[in-house]
Amino acid sequence: MERLVKMKKQNFDKSDELLKAALEEFSTNSYEDASLNKIIKNAGISKGTFYYYFQDKKDLYIYLLEQSVKAKWDFINERIKDVNDLDNNGDIFETFKLQARIGLEFARKYPKYHMLGKMFSKEKGKEIYEAAKDILSRESDDLLEAMISRAIEKGELRKDLPKEFIHRIISYLFSNFDEIFNTDEDLELEKVIENLDYYVSFMKYGLGS
Repeated sequence: MERLVKMKKQNFDKSDELLKAALEEFSTNSYEDASLNKIIKNAGISKGTFYYYFQDKKDLYIYLLEQSVKAKWDFINERIKDVNDLDNNGDIFETFKLQARIGLEFARKYPKYHMLGKMFSKEKGKEIYEAAKDILSRESDDLLEAMISRAIEKGELRKDLPKEFIHRIISYLFSNFDEIFNTDEDLELEKVIENLDYYVSFMKYGLGS
């Protein structure tokens, strides 16, 4: 059922106009303050058309977040192809860092998506944040699991720990990154990369000297 709903939304003739209007509104306002009426008006569609494809503002917001995450990962995966012999040049932790740097390129190329992410991080503690976060985390779970499986096979991760345990720990750390680094300064692009470098180094080496 969920797949059919997504297909219906993707086949929506005015989807580009609607998502562009939604991106503009949600990247400059909190979820609560964002106006669905304004989005519909700027997209040039009727309310009836909107409600045929989306249940409400929440449905649109989460769909937009999903599309932004997909666009980011498509960008990252395409850029990674340009890095020769990636598997031989770095372990899983260096790959995490590389993905973060390509993510920075994406943010600079598509600043509205970056702003959407910043506004979303400010929803922390609210119901909409938890609802969206649960959905978004599922989107990247399969990719992370595949990376962990390859890393274990290559001896980059401890073989005495169950794969499921490693997956849960790494997934939790990445999912909760913005709960640790959540000041206005932390949300600046260069600071995000700096903190991610420290974060990944901590995953690899811990706190011992």
